[in-house]
Amino acid sequence: MAINYQTPLDRAFHALGDGTRRKMISMLANKGAMSAGELQAPFQVAQPTISKHLKVLETAGLVRREINGRIHRFHLEAAPMHEAEDWIARHREFWAGTLKRLEDFVLEEDRGDIKDD
Repeated sequence: MAINYQTPLDRAFHALGDGTRRKMISMLANKGAMSAGELQAPFQVAQPTISKHLKVLETAGLVRREINGRIHRFHLEAAPMHEAEDWIARHREFWAGTLKRLEDFVLEEDRGDIKDD
């Protein structure tokens, strides 16, 4: 059964959850627009596999396809990554505080500062 990601943020995190797709995004960020063949080159996978990865990236809005004849060039679209980054930043503060409180609790218990009732 296929999972249907409803929100743009869900689609972005799903797309970023795969190492091949993250590598493709890095390649586009470093080199600019690239063809599907250029994006496939560093991977030991068949062209249909790369096409599926590119479709996931397109659906997430992370890449934009430009078609010129038979050549498909892909461009990085950063807006969905900014949304994911914003979400992470908002939650980082909460988790940092929570982990600090857990660390303090464990250290107090190790020192015997916590009394059992």
